[in-house]
Amino acid sequence: MQQEERLNIWIEQGNVSISQLFFQQYKQLLISDTDAMLILHIIAFQGQGNYFPTPTEIASRMQQPEKHVTDSLQRLMRKGLFTIEQSTDEHKVLHEKFSLLPLWNRLLDVLDKQKRQSAEQQTKLAEGEVYSLFEQEFGRFLSPMECETIGMWIDKDGHSPEIIRAALKEAVLAQKMSLRYIDRILFEWKKKNVKTMRDVDQQTRAFRPIVAATAEQPQQTIKQVPFYNWLGATRWTTSA
Repeated sequence: MQQEERLNIWIEQGNVSISQLFFQQYKQLLISDTDAMLILHIIAFQGQGNYFPTPTEIASRMQQPEKHVTDSLQRLMRKGLFTIEQSTDEHKVLHEKFSLLPLWNRLLDVLDKQKRQSAEQQTKLAEGEVYSLFEQEFGRFLSPMECETIGMWIDKDGHSPEIIRAALKEAVLAQKMSLRYIDRILFEWKKKNVKTMRDVDQQTRAFRPIVAATAEQPQQTIKQVPFYNWLGATRWTTSA
C-alpha cells in the first residue's frame, strides 16, 4: 500500500479529540485506567455516529470480556459520570445515547476546586508575609495583641494583605511606627472605599505631593515631602 493511500485511510477514519482536562483529572474522580479507556471508546464510537454502543461492541475493541465492560458501565453510571438519554425521531422511533455531560461537569468542578484551593493558599501565604514584614519594620517580634490586631484587619475589616502593606509603608514614610497609626490609615481608607493599589495611589498622591527642586541647584536637590497626619488630620514636612 502506498504511503498516500495509507494517509488517506488515516484521515478518513477521523480523529478523536479528548480534552487534556480529562487526562489530567480523571484520577481525582477515582476513575480507574480501565474505566477511563472505556470512556475514550464511547467517545470514539460517538465520533463515528454510534451514540449508544453496546457492551459487545465496546468489548470488541478492548482487551476486556463483555462482562467486565458491562460492570464498568454500571460502575460509571452509579458514580453519576454519565447518563442514558432517550429521544424519539420524526418516525416515533425511540433512540438512546450515552451522555457524558455529567462527567465534563464533574471535571470542571474539580478544576474550580483546585483553583479555589490554590487561591486560598496564596492568600494565606500573603497574610503570613504581612506579619513577617511588620516584624522586620518594627525590628522585633510582634506581641500577641499586635498579631490579633493585624488578624482583625484581615478577617474582620476585610483588608487585603496588599492594602495592609501599603498602610505600613505610609507609616514608615511618616516615621510613625505604631499599629494605632496604621489602624487609622486603614480606617480612613475603608471609609473612602480604598480596595486596590490604584485607590491607594490616588489617596497618597492627594496627601503627598512632591515639590521638585529648582533647576539652578541640581547637585543639592532636596525634595520636600508633605505627609498626611492620619491621626490628627494635619500635615508636617520632612526632607526626603
